[in-house]
Amino acid sequence: MKIVFLVSSMHAGGAERVAATLASAWAERGDEVTLVATYSGRGECFYPLSDKVKILWLADALGPKTHPFIYGPRKLMALRRLLRQEQADVIVSFLTNVNVTALIASRGLGQPIIVCERTNPAFSSSSGALLRRLRRITYPWADLVTLQAEESVATFKKMVPRLKGLAVVPNPMPPPLLDATLADPIEPAQGRFRLMAMGRLVPDKQFSILINAFAAVADKYPQWDLVVWGDGPLRETLTEQINHLGLGARVTLPGRTAEPWKELARSHAFAMSSVVEGFPNVLLEAMALGLPCITFDCPSGPREMTRDGRDALLIPLGDEDAYRRGLAKLLAEPALRSQLGRQAAQSVRERYTLTAVLARWDELFARVTKTSSPTE
Repeated sequence: MKIVFLVSSMHAGGAERVAATLASAWAERGDEVTLVATYSGRGECFYPLSDKVKILWLADALGPKTHPFIYGPRKLMALRRLLRQEQADVIVSFLTNVNVTALIASRGLGQPIIVCERTNPAFSSSSGALLRRLRRITYPWADLVTLQAEESVATFKKMVPRLKGLAVVPNPMPPPLLDATLADPIEPAQGRFRLMAMGRLVPDKQFSILINAFAAVADKYPQWDLVVWGDGPLRETLTEQINHLGLGARVTLPGRTAEPWKELARSHAFAMSSVVEGFPNVLLEAMALGLPCITFDCPSGPREMTRDGRDALLIPLGDEDAYRRGLAKLLAEPALRSQLGRQAAQSVRERYTLTAVLARWDELFARVTKTSSPTE
């Protein structure tokens, strides 16, 4: 099968990591995969990618960015030329802005197209009013739209009616995690325990709540430190909060890491404090590595991923007191950490394997290639 995979960029990020995983898996099994990064600034591929994947940068066909009224149509036409040239059996597109562009550019070409929302569309702040309206207009042109969690389906149907098809496909667990050594949530490293968080330093991640919760219990658990990996616009604000709480020696913001799994494996517990997620890859990865986790029951993903809180501490969204109590319980009880870590690893390693997710994608490919036809 010839697959054209459209993404915004291949910079560091959850959608980009999944794109690299899927594209590499399809190419390694024998599919012909062209990965197209549509970001006008080009860039590099942050995640490992099979050398059997052909990667194209749409920016190479466009030259310097000019006025949007000129650049936008040029981008659409360049993408349309590329799609016509590639003659894919199926087009897969990630992220709302790329999806809208892809649907307009491919209109009438007769190539089946699946567009994929990568956040919770009911809560995402990344789509402005114009993009939401364009999504409502163009998504019914798609042969299929995918979401990452069942929780999003009912709301999305109301937001974007008249869809031809809607399906749920979770993110796959990266294959190397199946062979990774599980974390040890009980044995301290050089006498210290590490609570870890990871994500963009942005409001939706609510790291300020996590830092406050840790501050409330820090004196009682002096062997524990908090490490928040990631970067973003709230770095200075969070640094000021840490210093104000007198926690500069125990709470650190080391920035981004190219080795997230190694950092997770060196930790003893994982905390997620987001107010909204699409499908939190880092929670999946932490659970796969056997880390005991605490997370808010935010839309969407944590409830499904943790099996209604059986495999992690699932805290009602917005209940900061309950989050603080849950965090204290996690830090205080080695037996609980050990139990949750074992359960989490076994559960997600069964439900989110790449093999299982690829089988789901194959079902969807068969569905759209049977039913699609030219629209002009």
